Parts: sequence; structure tokens; C-alpha cells
Amino acid sequence: MRMRWMRKGEMMRRTSVRLRAAVAVSALALALSPVLALNASASSGGWTPIAQGNNPASLPGSTAFGSIASGTAEQVSFILNEQNKNQLENQVENGVASDLSVSQFANEYGQSQSNIKALTTYLAKFGIVSTVYPDDVDVSTTGTAGDYDSALSVQQDQYHVPAFPGRNGGWGVPAQNVHGATTSPELPNQLASFVLAVLGLSNYEPFSSQSVHTDAAVTQPQKGSSNACLALTGLPDACNKPSNFESNYGLTSLESNNAGAGQTIGIVTLAALDVGAPEYFWQNVLGMPNSSRSVTVQNIDGGPLFAASYASGSGETDLDVEQSGAIAPGANVIVYQAPNTDPGFSDAFFTAASQNIAGSVSSSWGESETYLAAAVAQGEETSAYVAAFDEAFLELAAQGQATFVSAGDSAAYDASGDLGTTNLSVDTPGDSPYVTSSGGTTLPWSGSLSGTNPTTGKTVTANVQVNQQRAWGWDYLWQPIATVTGNSLSSEAESLVVGSGGGFSQDEPTPSYQQGVPGVNSFNDVQYLTPTDYSNANGIDLPTEWNFNPTPSVQRGFGTGRAEPDLAADADPYSGYLEYSPSFAGEPGNTAFLQGGWGGTSFVAPQLNGSTAVIDAALGHRVGFWNPSIYNFATSYNSPFAPLNQPGTSNDNIFYTGNPGTVYNEATGLGIPNLATLARDFSR
Repeated sequence: MRMRWMRKGEMMRRTSVRLRAAVAVSALALALSPVLALNASASSGGWTPIAQGNNPASLPGSTAFGSIASGTAEQVSFILNEQNKNQLENQVENGVASDLSVSQFANEYGQSQSNIKALTTYLAKFGIVSTVYPDDVDVSTTGTAGDYDSALSVQQDQYHVPAFPGRNGGWGVPAQNVHGATTSPELPNQLASFVLAVLGLSNYEPFSSQSVHTDAAVTQPQKGSSNACLALTGLPDACNKPSNFESNYGLTSLESNNAGAGQTIGIVTLAALDVGAPEYFWQNVLGMPNSSRSVTVQNIDGGPLFAASYASGSGETDLDVEQSGAIAPGANVIVYQAPNTDPGFSDAFFTAASQNIAGSVSSSWGESETYLAAAVAQGEETSAYVAAFDEAFLELAAQGQATFVSAGDSAAYDASGDLGTTNLSVDTPGDSPYVTSSGGTTLPWSGSLSGTNPTTGKTVTANVQVNQQRAWGWDYLWQPIATVTGNSLSSEAESLVVGSGGGFSQDEPTPSYQQGVPGVNSFNDVQYLTPTDYSNANGIDLPTEWNFNPTPSVQRGFGTGRAEPDLAADADPYSGYLEYSPSFAGEPGNTAFLQGGWGGTSFVAPQLNGSTAVIDAALGHRVGFWNPSIYNFATSYNSPFAPLNQPGTSNDNIFYTGNPGTVYNEATGLGIPNLATLARDFSR
């Protein structure tokens, strides 16, 4: 799994709500992924070659400097094929009738004990120690590089990979000394027949992180202002608290000092928590009473490689716990923090499933489907990537654990933030049919942006007014920012492709709960940006430039595949939230741990996670995977959702807009929820 950057304009300090890794400009810079697929269709001499994974030698400027020491400790995960997969998928998509325990899931859908024993016995011959997850799907192993080289017939060499400077103001990827397999791994055919993917034969870390924040260059803090938010951000509407989310989306009637009591919230993240930060935020910023609830950190696969820091993305972890825990103050929180690698990310979800303690889980990390497709096309990623994560999500759903994943923050053009291409693309793993994809809106707000024009040296001010809640897309800021910076409107538009992820998946089919729902396969769009300059530099034909139309008309279209997001709530930093993070001290020029003006779909996923804990506690049982129910509710009488269906350039995610007469659009999904009404519907 790779994080991705959102694009950045000259005057908008990109800081991403969802944390993604910066990626080099060319396809050659596609980061090395530690997932190696087992291709059971190809075999030779009783062995199945495993598709070549990420080879550090393919990264530009990398140089080999010898073989890895054979005694180097490694952790590798083997993801096994779930049995009765079609039955499981149908059950989850149509609504689980009775939640399974982990042992029941293992008995019905896990691999057979004979197959697992065959794998672990084979690995043990090479000195590799196996730990089988209780679901009988994930096998975590430890050994040395020499052990894995022998067991999988690979050779792991060491490489120096130079730093990749960030694009459009991104942080880039630091220089690293790494190891990776340089030959195609193999397993005996018998084992390859039930092993879906092997994760972890490389330790390349292509991730660094930021979060989306209003920019001081065009948002002047008001010194001495009696309005605390003005003093922090210069804007009157960017210091919302979790209580504002509760009131905006109808959860207030279910709230209390102990809301969510008896529940546990799971946070899956790829950066270390600033220990103590959530408690400080709850007690000293929000004024919440002391609570006996626990915040527990579990390090998956050894945990993040770096201590809590701004650069590694700890602000994301802090906000996930702060937001979900404030909404459900009676609930315990488990932070599953893992290395920012494919095996770390997947093992964190499998751990949450195999423990089956958290009734709801959320994560705010992802990459574009286009990035993944380019990596697969170049042989640097496996097509088993999507299936491996889907297996974890299927287990969570079958056990009644709701899962929420952010939809992304590069609007309808998700790949513009990581691969740098200009095609329409959605985010993964939010594209999975077995998670609730969480999109973003902008709340009504008014204010002014001001800054020093670099050409004239004069302070320039531009007014902004949003009259009603709309899909989050920063097209409404293009002209005000261009006025302040003196840049052309087209340059700001092409730089600030920021907003809620949404659109159609190319990897996942339309799930049964979306089939026949009005608006899912038809859409309205406003095409400001027309992709141009196609090339095959990434292994597939992709555009790399745009033509800009400042006044697009509403057009009609049709699409297929899993549509995301499923629903939306406030995610725009300009109508955004307070965040407290000691890691902010690592941000250049910053010393304040408490800041306003934070946002992104990173906030929505944990807010819905906390909301689920409150609803579960109120109802006395888990409501489970939301999607089969919420699509049914939305097409029934007295829907708990308000679709944001006004078509046009005042309600779009920089492509998709409102879909009048339907219950769904690809900019905001089913719309904004009334969570109390939703709880009532879940109770029936």
C-alpha cells in the first residue's frame, strides 16, 4: 500500500487530510511494493513461480551494494485464499443475518487445517516460525533473509535508493538503504494453490505524510481577535469541534458523557500515535470530564519504523483517535499502528478482525486505483493486492464489525495526487464493496482570504461565501486565490485539484446493494478539466495535462463499477476542525500544538466510526457493515439521508455534481446523514 499526495498550488500549503506518500514524477519512480502474488496458472517442475514484486533496482538512481546479510530478521505474511468466497461475498453484500464469531468464520471460510499445516511445516524446514491468525486466513511468519531466500528461491540484495523530491510542494521520499528480492520467488504447486499473496519481502518505505490545512499565506490570522478561531486561522468557520459534527448530523440526541459505553473503536493507521495527545485534546481543549475508558496502542508487525513525528504522519493518527473518541466518550479505543507497507496495512485489518473486539474500525490511508494499475502493469505490484484487502474487509463485515475508509482528497482525479496523471480515478481501499467509503462536503461559511501579492508587494483581499452545504471541491476557491496570488485562474485550477474523492471503480464491480439504486450508474458532471497529452510512460495509456474550461455546462453520463463514496460529511479545511498534535512542532515554522483549519475525508471516517459506537451502545447490539442497510434505508420512506443533488458548479467534486431526482451522486454518495434517524432505522 502506498500513501499519496494531493496536488498543491503556490499559495496553498498542501498538508493532506488523508495521509499519502509522495511519489516521484515518472513511472519509473513507482515505489516498490512488498506484495508478491502467487500465480498458480504458471508452473515449472512442480513449483509455481511468484510474480516478480517490487525490485529496488527499477527505481531511478538506485545502486546495489551487495547482498543482504543472511541473518537479517524479517517478517513476512502469507494471505491465504478464503474458502466459499462467493457465498461469503453474497452474504456480506446482502446483509449479514447473524454475526459470526472468529472461530465460526475460520470454520466456514478459513483455510483447512491440513493446508495450513502443510505451509507452516514447509516453512519450518527453513527455520521460519509461523503464527496463524485465528481466522485461518493470515499467517504471519518470522525468520531471516537467508531463511526466506531458501524457502522461496529468491535472492535479496541491498540497494541505496536516492531521495525523490516532492512534487507540487509535497515532502517527497527520503533516501533509503533497502533490500528486496531480485528474482521471482517460488513455492511448491500444492502450497501455491491456496496462498493468495506473500507480503513483506522488501522493506522499502515510500511514505511521508502531510495533512490538508488552510494556508497562512492566504489566510491571515487576526491578531488580538476575541474570536478564537479568527486568532488561530483568520477564518470564523474553521475551528469546529466533534460536537459540531454531532449537531450538524443529528447525533446530539444520542450523546451523553458516557455515550458509546461498553463499545470499542478500532483505528488502523500507519504512523505512531502521540501518546497522551487525545486525552489532552478531550480534557483541555474540549473540556470533557475525565473518563475511565482506555486508549490502547497495539504495534502490528513491530509497529511504525519511526517514532511519532510530523513527517511520518502522526497528526493523522492523533486526529483519528481525537475525533472518534470525542464522539463516543464512553468507548475504549484500540490503535492498530503498523509499518507503512502492504503487509503492515493488511495485517492491521486482519488483527482487528481476528481479535473481534472493536465493533467499528476506520482508516484514513489509501492510494489511487490508477497508481495501483500502473504498478501492476510494470510488474511492481500484484493484482492480488485488492483481493488481499477485500478478504480482511469481508471478515470484518461477517463478524458485524463496521468499517469506514476515507474516499480521498484529490476530488474526482485521485491519481493527480500520487501518480501525477489527469484521468478520472477513485481511491483504494475505499473502493472495496465491503467498506463504507466516507466522502466530504463543505459547510456554509463566509470570510476573506488575504495575502501579499508577490508581484506588487501589496496586500490583496478576496471574499468567499458558501451559502449552503455542498460537495467538497475547491473550485469555489480558485478565483479568490488567483485574485490574492496574481496567478491565472487556469494555473490555480490545475494546481488545486482538491476535494472529496468519488467516482467509479475500475477494479471492483457494482455490489448488489448499489444495483438498481437511482443515480448509482448515471451521473451529471461539470468538466472544468479535460485530460490531454496521453502517453504510455506508466505501462498504460494515461493523460498528463489538462485543458481548462472556466464555465462548464452540466453534462449527462453513465458509469459502471463500484461507486464511491457511500455518504459524506464536512471535510473542507475552510469549514473544518480543531486538531491538537504535539507532532505539529516538527512542521517548519510552527510551534503551536493546537491549530484550526484542518479537514479532509480523514475526519469523516473516524467520526462515523465513533458515531457507530454511540449507535451500537444505544441499541444494545452491533449494527455491523453499514452499506446493505443504508442503501435500503435511502430508497425507502423517510430516508435518513439528505441528498446534495443541486447540479452545477456550486456543488461538485471538480467533476461529478448533483443528480436531481435520484438518491445517489458520485460527489457525495447518498448525501449527508441524520444519525439519530439512522439509528432508528438500524433498530428495526
